[in-house]
Amino acid sequence: MERLTIDLVSDVVCPWCYLGKARLELAIADVQDVVGIDINWRPYRLNPDYPPEGVDQKAALEAKLGGAEKVRGAHQMLTELGREVGINFDFDAIKIGPNTLDAHRLIHWAGTESREAQEQVVSALFKANFEEGRNVGDHAVLLDIAEKAGLNPQVIGTLLQSDADSDLIVSEIQAAQQMGVNGVPFFIIDQQYAVSGAQTPDVLADAFRQIAAAKAEARANLN
Repeated sequence: MERLTIDLVSDVVCPWCYLGKARLELAIADVQDVVGIDINWRPYRLNPDYPPEGVDQKAALEAKLGGAEKVRGAHQMLTELGREVGINFDFDAIKIGPNTLDAHRLIHWAGTESREAQEQVVSALFKANFEEGRNVGDHAVLLDIAEKAGLNPQVIGTLLQSDADSDLIVSEIQAAQQMGVNGVPFFIIDQQYAVSGAQTPDVLADAFRQIAAAKAEARANLN
């Protein structure tokens, strides 16, 4: 079985990233008999200028999208798409638009433990923001998520109070932007192939099969 590594550039307050994650999981299940897939979650910030305490989500979105009607339309479409893949978007519950730097630091620290811990933290952050209306910029929320994922809350609490790895997160985002990533989700497969946007499961599964087949053929040609 071929193995592929996906560096998945995303932000935990990006609804398309949450949708993309759910669709990716369906694609992975579809190809699991022929392709093994490892995921590394990479940071991106849609709103790097938000203050640490966050902003009024409703006002910020209406300003960004051009009014309440545009926001309503976008949310309705996303809610319907989410329902297809098991996401219960509750956009009305989101009161604070957070700065996600600390959330990305937590994802990074979870990744130093294991891919499983990182996956748990990422899933919990998306769910907290989009389904539970919790502020994922709040240290108490981040500590709760960390502890439930098996991370040491004392260690995480100390790290959150510091600037540890803030520069690393910012530099990773800058590196992604220099590579041409200007929207998320963005999938980098085996550091060679790029897939942009929340593609449907069948599109992703086909891409994984083709890349795995090309990999197998390249190896065969070396022998």
